Amino acid sequence: CETCSEEEAKYRCPRCMKYSCSLLCVKKHKLALSCNGVRDKTAFVSVNEFTDLNLLSDYRFLEDVGRTADAAARHPTVHSPTTKKLLYCLRNKARRCNIDLRTLPIGFTKRRENSTTFNCMEKKFYWHLKLVFPHCHAEYTLKGVPDDKTLADILKPYIDPVESDPVVCQRLKIYTVSPHSDVQILMKIENRKQNSIRYNELDASRSLLDNLKGKVIIEYPTLFVVLKTLKNDMVVLGQ
Repeated sequence: CETCSEEEAKYRCPRCMKYSCSLLCVKKHKLALSCNGVRDKTAFVSVNEFTDLNLLSDYRFLEDVGRTADAAARHPTVHSPTTKKLLYCLRNKARRCNIDLRTLPIGFTKRRENSTTFNCMEKKFYWHLKLVFPHCHAEYTLKGVPDDKTLADILKPYIDPVESDPVVCQRLKIYTVSPHSDVQILMKIENRKQNSIRYNELDASRSLLDNLKGKVIIEYPTLFVVLKTLKNDMVVLGQ
């Protein structure tokens, strides 16, 4: 068992492939790793390891996607002129800021979650934003983040040893004790093949708007906060 290291393992998590011996250890590993225990149907599988089970899984996954898309197309909100107008306006404003904002059909989780708005009076975006801290297996969702706010200021309530919330600070301790020069902010580059995922490195001293310019955003930005001194699987574009 990879949780208690005492008993013989009986179960294997479909999501992270960790071995557990009992229901208690299963729950502990889910809590510690923020694992939901659900197999990742989109995980990359090399040709050499591809089996009939993987083919069947992919086929069923595509069937599920087809059903979801069909149900979304029938949703009354899709055909609402107001919804279409708001989304068109949002994409148009983003395009003027040199941001390629793309929206998903109604029914997709990111579409339901997205709370991004554009204030016409202030001529400013208020973004829905997700922060991911891989080294601590933690995620935080922010709403109404002004586009002129710097990434450093956005991260202060999380990794600043003075300004961060005590509970958050404890959970992200590995970040709060590290110097700011070790912190690296990455954003996944969209529309790349699953086996060649790359990330853009963002500038913490610049505003959110400046960092998003020239990039493709699907619904809302997701920022990955990593430490240069710790190993991670994220490959920065150009490296």
